[in-house]
Amino acid sequence: MARICSIRGSRVRSGGKINRSGLAKKKGGIGRHVTKVVKRKVAPNLQSKRIWVPELNRFVRLTLSAKAIKTINKNGAHVTLKKAGLI
Repeated sequence: MARICSIRGSRVRSGGKINRSGLAKKKGGIGRHVTKVVKRKVAPNLQSKRIWVPELNRFVRLTLSAKAIKTINKNGAHVTLKKAGLI
């Protein structure tokens, strides 16, 4: 299963984590220095959901991000799915 939201298109992104060592200058040290930069993945909060669409009188199974679930709650299932081109 691809880790992509059906409505918003949110997907796994890549980023970086910066490791630092040393004591900050304002705490009496000589400053923080970068010791390593590590690549990391940032995944969306995906949920597999079965949503009831009253206009179609049936359930639709989707992989949604938490933000997309909130959008469906706010605007309604039929409007959101139609705008996303899923129905």
